[in-house]
Amino acid sequence: MPYPLYRRRIGRLCQTEIMLRFGLRALVAVLGTLTLVVGCGVGDDGSGQGRRPTGAHVTIRVPADAPTISAAVSLAQPGDLVLVAPGVYHESVKIATARITLRGESRDKVIIDGQLRQPNGIVVAAPGVAVENLTVEDNTQNGVLVTGSAAAVAGLPGRSGGYNTGNEPVTFLKSFLVSYVTATRNGLYGIYAFSAQDGVIEHSYTSGGADSGIYVGQCKPCRIVVRDNVAELNAVGYEGTNASGEMYVVGNRLAGNRVGLTTDSDHQEKLLPQQGAVVVGNLIAANEQAPTPEQADGGWGIGIGIDGGSDNQFIRNRITGNNNAGLVITATADIPPDGNQIVDNAFAANGVDVGWTFPAATHGQGNCLHGNDLRTTVPAALATTASCPVPAQSPTPSGTWAALTAPGGIPFTDVAAPGAQPQFPNATTVGATTVPAVPALPEAASIPLPSVSLLADCARVRTP
Repeated sequence: MPYPLYRRRIGRLCQTEIMLRFGLRALVAVLGTLTLVVGCGVGDDGSGQGRRPTGAHVTIRVPADAPTISAAVSLAQPGDLVLVAPGVYHESVKIATARITLRGESRDKVIIDGQLRQPNGIVVAAPGVAVENLTVEDNTQNGVLVTGSAAAVAGLPGRSGGYNTGNEPVTFLKSFLVSYVTATRNGLYGIYAFSAQDGVIEHSYTSGGADSGIYVGQCKPCRIVVRDNVAELNAVGYEGTNASGEMYVVGNRLAGNRVGLTTDSDHQEKLLPQQGAVVVGNLIAANEQAPTPEQADGGWGIGIGIDGGSDNQFIRNRITGNNNAGLVITATADIPPDGNQIVDNAFAANGVDVGWTFPAATHGQGNCLHGNDLRTTVPAALATTASCPVPAQSPTPSGTWAALTAPGGIPFTDVAAPGAQPQFPNATTVGATTVPAVPALPEAASIPLPSVSLLADCARVRTP
């Protein structure tokens, strides 16, 4: 059984590798879209970089006050709003000043296009930053990267495809918001929070993520909320790797990917093992799409994969139409999955609703189910034999089933373009967003089972 490989990482491709992989098509795309957004800026100080309006907590307009987004961000002070007019911006924006809001006037018409020439569209490297109401696309690594890691900010992959895997302590970026962002056709992740805490990713859309649409990695305690997003046509919709403690994935549509959601432990990142995520009220459906990036083939057709993750709660999710399996528990190398609770979920039309499989010697213990609408499990009768509560040392049984063969995928650059997405309310009339030091965390008990039409108006992939 290949399930331990369901989160098969592609590694962090360098820009040269991207160009070689996609060859002439990428080169033609680059040569055909070299137009830059330029402008002298109103009130320019002679530097060509514009001038910040006088006062505190001002609005810096692009291109009226500064010719590029990066120029405006460099002028901004804490509490300022950088407001971007519609246009295609061929630049990589790094935000290194705290408490700046970067907002597009129109989510679908303000486009930061990496042209497959730059690693990241936007890099958030300061606390209290909000990124809102714009699109990031065609970057070799990430659409939006939020991180406290200096190596990640520099775009420098570490050994084994991870960042900072030595003995140095983890440096966290604290407090962030990514809201009403569209991230499409990026070579690793659409929206990536790594070595970050105390943040929210909400009301966003990701597609064409060659590794995953939304990724949260290396945080403990995270105090991160991922809510009300659509992730479709990615290799994996949402990944939480070594993301532990007050980590909430709530009310998202994770449908139409190769794999819907994974929560796992991984030696390529610090803060092992993964523990203590709450996954509640999500639609996790139809994750067996072929026109998706050619990764995660070992788990194609899986709704939820728990790979060495422990003490997680999966509550009132609708898990349907995943041809391989609705929910899989397995182990990562030497890290067992322990104490996961699967409660009050609705399963339907999956190859297997719940499957627990341990092809290697490492097994889990204390995993249990309660109150789920189940039709098939492997091993059989798990709803009875592993009914919550179970003793913490209770061995988790293992079984096998016939794995499906993944169909061939497509390059991430060929994933279908997204449709129009909802706009940030009053984007041009309200001021900068105040990002709280610690976000309000959801009450899981108040979050209902979602309907099959959850966020369907924002999605291309329809579910039964």
